[in-house]
Amino acid sequence: MRAETTTSERKAAALAAFKDLAHDPGVPKPDPILVVDDVVRRFGGLTAVDVKHVEIQRGSITALIGPNGAGKTTFFNQLTGFDTADAGSWTFNGRRMNGVPAHKVARAGMVRTFQLTKALSRLTVMENMRLGAQQQKGENFWRALVPSFWRGQEDAITERAEDLLTRFKLAAKRDDFAGSLSGGQRKLLEMARALMVEPELVMLDEPMAGVNPALTQSLLGHVKDLREQGMTVLFVEHDMDMVRDISDWVVVMAQGSVIAEGPPDTIMSDERVIDAYLGAHHDAPLSESELTEQLQEAEAALEAEIEEETQK
Repeated sequence: MRAETTTSERKAAALAAFKDLAHDPGVPKPDPILVVDDVVRRFGGLTAVDVKHVEIQRGSITALIGPNGAGKTTFFNQLTGFDTADAGSWTFNGRRMNGVPAHKVARAGMVRTFQLTKALSRLTVMENMRLGAQQQKGENFWRALVPSFWRGQEDAITERAEDLLTRFKLAAKRDDFAGSLSGGQRKLLEMARALMVEPELVMLDEPMAGVNPALTQSLLGHVKDLREQGMTVLFVEHDMDMVRDISDWVVVMAQGSVIAEGPPDTIMSDERVIDAYLGAHHDAPLSESELTEQLQEAEAALEAEIEEETQK
């Protein structure tokens, strides 16, 4: 009963933080854990990310959605040190994170998972979990020669790994090679391994991609549980039912920019979001001039094709 009360309190606190906020891109949050300003990433002449300002509220589950090619994963890569932004700045807990390498970003408390899982297939599940722990004494060559320096820490790491594997229902797989796991089990392993660093912010890139329906509800429950454990969650997802189910707030990207923010119940009916997914004027009839222009273009293309055939 106490656990249910705590859960409802966490959820209520997250929703209260968003109450009365404007549904505008970059709207300020009461207690942001992550603040992003003017982040740009270009690939040649293509601007993949151009985010002016966005804030992620502490203690909430925020969904990052948008059409394919909107720049969501590229944006994740900038923030977590897996790619380098061409411009802009961002802070995590007030600390500037520009140019910080990925392992130091994780050490600071901001971890991520990937759309395509990164489990080390030739290591066991337990070995994968142990690798997730930070600042292990045994990683130093000279200390590794003296077990008394690192044995106690390794035992503590193993104990935490056992607890997480039990929570994620992977305890029976602890000695199996990670490569033998199903797609859904690898997602669970990656999420569990990310928690080995005891993060404050967990960033999930399409956690449901490739997961069979039998494991979907389990994964949903684990994502919700992250918030109940006091963590902040930012996730990329295309499954709108999942977004409605677990998110407290939704940020929408299109063509590299944030175009809308709001609660899940209202964001789906936002005209800016509908246009981003379906195209402008998707629900409006074509005018007479537009119909005539389309007909003329089609006739010109057909005539050109006929002429090309006759000249062969």
